[in-house]
Amino acid sequence: MDASSRDRMHMRRALDLAAQGLGRVEPNPMVGAVVVQGDQVVGEGHHQRFGGPHAEVAALQAAGPQARGAELFISLEPCCHHGKTPPCTDAILAAGVRRVVAAVVDPFPEVSGRGMALLKAAGIETAVGVLEAEARRLNAAFFKRQKMGLPLVIAKWAMTLDGRMTTAARESQWISSEESRRRVHEMRRVVDAVLVGAGTVLADEPSLTVRHVDPLPERGQPTRVVLDGRLMIDPARNPARTACEIPVIVYTSAEALRDGAERAAALRQAGCEIVVVPRDSEPSRAGQSCPPRPSLGAPAAPLSLRAVLEDLGARGMSRVLVESGARVLGSFFAARLADRLMIFVSPRVLASGDALGPAAGPDGRTLAEALPVADLTVERVGPDLLIQGRVGEF
Repeated sequence: MDASSRDRMHMRRALDLAAQGLGRVEPNPMVGAVVVQGDQVVGEGHHQRFGGPHAEVAALQAAGPQARGAELFISLEPCCHHGKTPPCTDAILAAGVRRVVAAVVDPFPEVSGRGMALLKAAGIETAVGVLEAEARRLNAAFFKRQKMGLPLVIAKWAMTLDGRMTTAARESQWISSEESRRRVHEMRRVVDAVLVGAGTVLADEPSLTVRHVDPLPERGQPTRVVLDGRLMIDPARNPARTACEIPVIVYTSAEALRDGAERAAALRQAGCEIVVVPRDSEPSRAGQSCPPRPSLGAPAAPLSLRAVLEDLGARGMSRVLVESGARVLGSFFAARLADRLMIFVSPRVLASGDALGPAAGPDGRTLAEALPVADLTVERVGPDLLIQGRVGEF
């Protein structure tokens, strides 16, 4: 085996180890590390929980004295600053390794190349970029939050083979199989929030909780997020009804809050947090004492999805699962704010002209404006097909 193939083999193991931290370490990145002495792996480790030991420290402790003169493969550049734990570069230098290979530079400003530079200055051989694309995909949520301050957005829906998400009578809950529903709950258990629109809440009264699998003890239930620009949802129905047990954030407009003070008070009494965000047609309200009123007779513009995501990102959220109807899903795509797709396709044909498709966006769009999907995968989940892919940079 040549040297580059050997590096990739050990880095792939580091990435596999890192993935075990999914849902447990956020908002930190998932990181795995492998210590190799000659051709023998003598230590492995991964970041297991937020605030816990980093992967490098765990792997070096597992290697013990065999780490001296060994190589260390890490899925992300080691930190060189004091956070919740001491700098990993200190542990690497103390262990006496001779070579450190990182998949990708850490985008966190206090590290960002400084970790590897410090090791190189100390006489350790360094290399960066082995399986970099895979490392970036694994920690896409971390890279996006560091670059944009926004969480990774996963757009999920289920549909028939002919692209229908609901019937005209709004039957949608059982399009996908039990196996697919379990897979959705496996995703819910590793995201920070599940987002829907008010229309979905009014039609289905969803609980938006993890049920088919156990929630992760480090995380618990995801926050339920409702986009309700007119403040229409019922405080006595789910998800608002259980807001004292599992958090619910309702994003609405200033005029809806002003005109629906009684409904807002009832929602707050139920345990919901209400957050005002601008509509897409409105400028930022920073410094404004009174927001402008919409034109009389004109349909209200939708809430600013970017403002919603900025608020969720400021709360430290890394992943948001959008499980809404066609209108909200279409808005995320039109605003170029969806990052990943999770589409369950049921092996049925509805053949109904009045049934709804999964994404409703602006009319008149051309194929040239269609969003390309990369990293496409297809797998069987029970009788269904699960199609996943990446939209845009992350």
